[in-house]
Amino acid sequence: MKLLISPINEAEAKEAIAGGADIIDVKNPLEGALGANYPWVIRNIKQLTPKPLEVSCAIGDAPNLPGTISLAAFGAAALGVDYVKVGLFGVKTVEEAVFLLKQVTKAVKDSNSAVKVVAAGYADAKKIGAIDPTLIPEIAHQASADIAMLDTATKNGTNLFTFQTRTQLKGFVDVAHSFGLQAALAGSLRKQDIPTVYSLGTDIAGFRGAACTCSDRNNGHITKELVAELVAAVKQAEKA
Repeated sequence: MKLLISPINEAEAKEAIAGGADIIDVKNPLEGALGANYPWVIRNIKQLTPKPLEVSCAIGDAPNLPGTISLAAFGAAALGVDYVKVGLFGVKTVEEAVFLLKQVTKAVKDSNSAVKVVAAGYADAKKIGAIDPTLIPEIAHQASADIAMLDTATKNGTNLFTFQTRTQLKGFVDVAHSFGLQAALAGSLRKQDIPTVYSLGTDIAGFRGAACTCSDRNNGHITKELVAELVAAVKQAEKA
């Protein structure tokens, strides 16, 4: 299972790298769960990240504006990242979601065919009026994306397991795998959640708050020591 850590700037990226993260995922929490950062920040972090570490970037909790979002996706892919992640926030139907995601996938692959597209849904979809999270793997498959992900829009002390049971999450992972997709889970996950997340068969587990001082994704900052603790927890889960 790959450990994805989400820095907001170069200093945090260096800490995530030093701590042993597998994927450096550039985002901007001030603009939402999957808030997009600035192109120059993403570019600079990509340049300082050594191989074989991978770089991911979020392009936002996307409204149902396929042209706008596909343009953002094209630009993100052109920065040389390994993953482009889009939150299916504003779409209300499967048809809308598939159409938007198809445009994102086309834009990304036209820019750089090696870049993977991450279709992110929201475990707290009922609360925010987003599309049913159980449909994300099917949507990702229909749109030829590479990874189906679940995150949470709500960041107020709740987390992924507040909104989805272990059985529901296992179903999500299994359906994603049945379509040949990778499965990613995030959403205010804590170090103590790692054994459960690993046991579900998750391919990528995403963290920010747990890697930050005071477990504060907005006001804290990522440290290599906290990242190293998460890395150790993943290794322990793999051994178990």
